[in-house]
Amino acid sequence: MLARRLGSFFKSSPTSKVSSSAKSVDEEKGKSIGRKAASFVLITVTGGVALSAVDDLVIYHGCSSKAMEKASKNQAIIDAIGEPIKNGPWYNASLAVTHKRHSVSCSFPVSGPQGNGVLQFKAVRNGDDSWISFLQSRDWDILIMDALLHVPANEGKQQSMRISLLDSLSPSACTACTGCTPQESQNPEKK
Repeated sequence: MLARRLGSFFKSSPTSKVSSSAKSVDEEKGKSIGRKAASFVLITVTGGVALSAVDDLVIYHGCSSKAMEKASKNQAIIDAIGEPIKNGPWYNASLAVTHKRHSVSCSFPVSGPQGNGVLQFKAVRNGDDSWISFLQSRDWDILIMDALLHVPANEGKQQSMRISLLDSLSPSACTACTGCTPQESQNPEKK
Protein backbone atom coordinates (compact mmCIF):
# COMPACT_ATOMS: atom_id res chain seq x y z
CA MET A 1 0.00 0.00 0.00
CA LEU A 2 2.81 2.37 0.85
CA ALA A 3 4.49 1.46 -2.43
CA ARG A 4 1.36 2.37 -4.40
CA ARG A 5 1.11 5.78 -2.72
CA LEU A 6 4.75 6.57 -3.34
CA GLY A 7 4.38 5.44 -6.95
CA SER A 8 1.39 7.68 -7.53
CA PHE A 9 3.18 10.57 -5.85
CA PHE A 10 6.15 10.31 -8.23
CA LYS A 11 3.97 9.78 -11.32
CA SER A 12 2.03 13.05 -10.89
CA SER A 13 3.85 16.15 -11.98
CA PRO A 14 4.46 19.07 -9.60
CA THR A 15 2.79 21.55 -11.98
CA SER A 16 -0.49 19.64 -11.88
CA LYS A 17 -0.43 19.73 -8.07
CA VAL A 18 0.08 23.51 -8.04
CA SER A 19 -2.68 24.18 -10.57
CA SER A 20 -5.13 21.87 -8.82
CA SER A 21 -4.39 23.47 -5.43
CA ALA A 22 -4.88 26.95 -6.93
CA LYS A 23 -8.24 25.88 -8.32
CA SER A 24 -9.34 24.52 -4.97
CA VAL A 25 -8.35 27.77 -3.20
CA ASP A 26 -10.35 29.82 -5.71
CA GLU A 27 -13.31 27.48 -5.38
CA GLU A 28 -13.16 27.72 -1.57
CA LYS A 29 -13.05 31.55 -1.78
CA GLY A 30 -16.12 31.54 -4.04
CA LYS A 31 -17.97 29.15 -1.75
CA SER A 32 -17.01 31.26 1.28
CA ILE A 33 -18.37 34.47 -0.26
CA GLY A 34 -21.57 32.68 -1.28
CA ARG A 35 -22.02 31.29 2.23
CA LYS A 36 -21.49 34.73 3.76
CA ALA A 37 -24.01 36.32 1.39
CA ALA A 38 -26.59 33.62 2.09
CA SER A 39 -26.05 34.00 5.84
CA PHE A 40 -26.46 37.78 5.60
CA VAL A 41 -29.70 37.48 3.64
CA LEU A 42 -31.07 34.85 6.02
CA ILE A 43 -30.24 36.91 9.11
CA THR A 44 -31.74 40.07 7.56
CA VAL A 45 -35.00 38.36 6.61
CA THR A 46 -35.27 36.66 10.00
CA GLY A 47 -34.64 39.95 11.79
CA GLY A 48 -37.31 41.71 9.71
CA VAL A 49 -39.88 39.03 10.44
CA ALA A 50 -39.04 39.09 14.15
CA LEU A 51 -39.30 42.89 14.28
CA SER A 52 -42.69 42.79 12.56
CA ALA A 53 -43.91 40.12 14.99
CA VAL A 54 -42.79 42.17 17.99
CA ASP A 55 -44.54 45.24 16.58
CA ASP A 56 -47.76 43.25 16.08
CA LEU A 57 -47.53 42.00 19.65
CA VAL A 58 -47.10 45.55 20.96
CA ILE A 59 -50.11 46.67 18.89
CA TYR A 60 -52.17 43.76 20.24
CA HIS A 61 -51.31 44.50 23.87
CA GLY A 62 -52.04 48.23 23.47
CA CYS A 63 -55.40 47.67 21.78
CA SER A 64 -56.54 44.72 23.87
CA SER A 65 -55.81 46.49 27.15
CA LYS A 66 -57.92 49.44 26.02
CA ALA A 67 -60.71 47.07 24.92
CA MET A 68 -60.56 45.18 28.21
CA GLU A 69 -60.82 48.46 30.09
CA LYS A 70 -64.01 49.33 28.20
CA ALA A 71 -65.45 45.81 28.52
CA SER A 72 -64.85 45.63 32.26
CA LYS A 73 -66.88 48.83 32.70
CA ASN A 74 -69.85 47.57 30.63
CA GLN A 75 -72.66 46.38 32.88
CA ALA A 76 -74.24 44.08 30.26
CA ILE A 77 -70.99 42.11 29.89
CA ILE A 78 -70.52 41.96 33.65
CA ASP A 79 -74.08 40.63 34.06
CA ALA A 80 -73.52 38.00 31.35
CA ILE A 81 -70.14 36.49 32.26
CA GLY A 82 -69.46 37.91 35.73
CA GLU A 83 -66.49 39.63 37.28
CA PRO A 84 -63.50 39.63 37.02
CA ILE A 85 -63.28 39.57 33.25
CA LYS A 86 -59.99 38.12 32.01
CA ASN A 87 -58.62 38.14 28.49
CA GLY A 88 -57.37 34.91 26.97
CA PRO A 89 -53.85 34.18 25.75
CA TRP A 90 -52.43 36.31 22.96
CA TYR A 91 -51.84 33.31 20.71
CA ASN A 92 -55.61 32.72 20.51
CA ALA A 93 -56.16 36.27 19.26
CA SER A 94 -56.66 37.40 15.69
CA LEU A 95 -55.00 40.62 14.55
CA ALA A 96 -55.17 42.38 11.18
CA VAL A 97 -53.32 45.65 10.64
CA THR A 98 -53.24 47.92 7.62
CA HIS A 99 -50.10 48.51 5.59
CA LYS A 100 -49.01 51.64 7.42
CA ARG A 101 -50.39 50.37 10.74
CA HIS A 102 -52.99 53.15 11.02
CA SER A 103 -55.92 50.86 11.74
CA VAL A 104 -56.34 47.48 13.33
CA SER A 105 -59.04 44.83 13.52
CA CYS A 106 -58.73 42.42 16.41
CA SER A 107 -60.61 39.69 18.21
CA PHE A 108 -59.55 37.84 21.34
CA PRO A 109 -61.13 35.51 23.87
CA VAL A 110 -62.42 36.68 27.24
CA SER A 111 -63.74 34.74 30.19
CA GLY A 112 -65.48 35.28 33.47
CA PRO A 113 -66.78 33.05 36.25
CA GLN A 114 -70.20 32.62 34.56
CA GLY A 115 -69.16 32.24 30.90
CA ASN A 116 -66.77 33.13 28.14
CA GLY A 117 -66.77 34.83 24.77
CA VAL A 118 -64.90 36.85 22.19
CA LEU A 119 -64.33 40.61 21.99
CA GLN A 120 -64.08 42.04 18.49
CA PHE A 121 -63.11 45.61 17.72
CA LYS A 122 -61.73 47.99 15.13
CA ALA A 123 -59.44 50.83 16.16
CA VAL A 124 -57.46 53.63 14.55
CA ARG A 125 -54.15 55.10 15.62
CA ASN A 126 -53.50 58.68 16.56
CA GLY A 127 -50.07 60.11 15.94
CA ASP A 128 -47.51 60.89 13.30
CA ASP A 129 -46.08 58.76 10.52
CA SER A 130 -42.35 59.04 11.19
CA TRP A 131 -40.09 56.04 11.54
CA ILE A 132 -39.42 56.97 15.18
CA SER A 133 -43.13 56.42 15.93
CA PHE A 134 -42.36 52.72 15.55
CA LEU A 135 -40.52 52.89 18.87
CA GLN A 136 -43.11 55.00 20.70
CA SER A 137 -46.30 53.75 22.31
CA ARG A 138 -49.39 54.39 20.26
CA ASP A 139 -52.71 55.86 21.31
CA TRP A 140 -55.58 53.87 19.79
CA ASP A 141 -59.20 54.98 19.48
CA ILE A 142 -61.70 52.12 19.38
CA LEU A 143 -64.35 52.77 16.74
CA ILE A 144 -66.44 49.59 16.83
CA MET A 145 -66.58 46.96 19.55
CA ASP A 146 -68.78 43.88 19.95
CA ALA A 147 -68.80 41.05 22.44
CA LEU A 148 -70.04 37.59 21.44
CA LEU A 149 -70.65 35.81 24.72
CA HIS A 150 -71.51 32.19 25.58
CA VAL A 151 -73.28 31.80 28.89
CA PRO A 152 -74.91 28.73 30.39
CA ALA A 153 -78.69 28.60 30.07
CA ASN A 154 -81.34 26.24 31.41
CA GLU A 155 -80.80 22.49 31.20
CA GLY A 156 -77.04 22.74 30.68
CA LYS A 157 -77.31 24.36 27.22
CA GLN A 158 -75.22 27.32 26.11
CA GLN A 159 -76.86 30.61 25.19
CA SER A 160 -75.03 32.96 22.83
CA MET A 161 -75.55 36.69 22.97
CA ARG A 162 -74.06 39.63 21.11
CA ILE A 163 -73.51 42.89 22.96
CA SER A 164 -72.57 46.01 21.03
CA LEU A 165 -70.36 48.36 22.97
CA LEU A 166 -70.70 51.10 20.37
CA ASP A 167 -73.26 52.94 22.52
CA SER A 168 -70.95 53.04 25.51
CA LEU A 169 -68.00 54.42 23.55
CA SER A 170 -67.43 58.12 23.95
CA PRO A 171 -68.48 60.25 20.97
CA SER A 172 -65.98 62.92 22.01
CA ALA A 173 -63.38 61.33 19.72
CA CYS A 174 -65.39 62.47 16.70
CA THR A 175 -65.12 66.15 15.90
CA ALA A 176 -66.27 68.14 12.92
CA CYS A 177 -63.59 69.15 10.45
CA THR A 178 -63.68 72.94 10.33
CA GLY A 179 -60.09 73.65 9.28
CA CYS A 180 -60.46 72.18 5.79
CA THR A 181 -61.34 74.35 2.84
CA PRO A 182 -62.64 72.88 -0.40
CA GLN A 183 -60.21 73.08 -3.29
CA GLU A 184 -61.10 73.53 -6.92
CA SER A 185 -60.12 70.87 -9.39
CA GLN A 186 -56.82 71.49 -11.12
CA ASN A 187 -57.94 69.66 -14.25
CA PRO A 188 -60.84 71.35 -16.00
CA GLU A 189 -63.53 68.92 -17.04
CA LYS A 190 -63.86 68.26 -20.74
CA LYS A 191 -67.27 69.03 -22.17
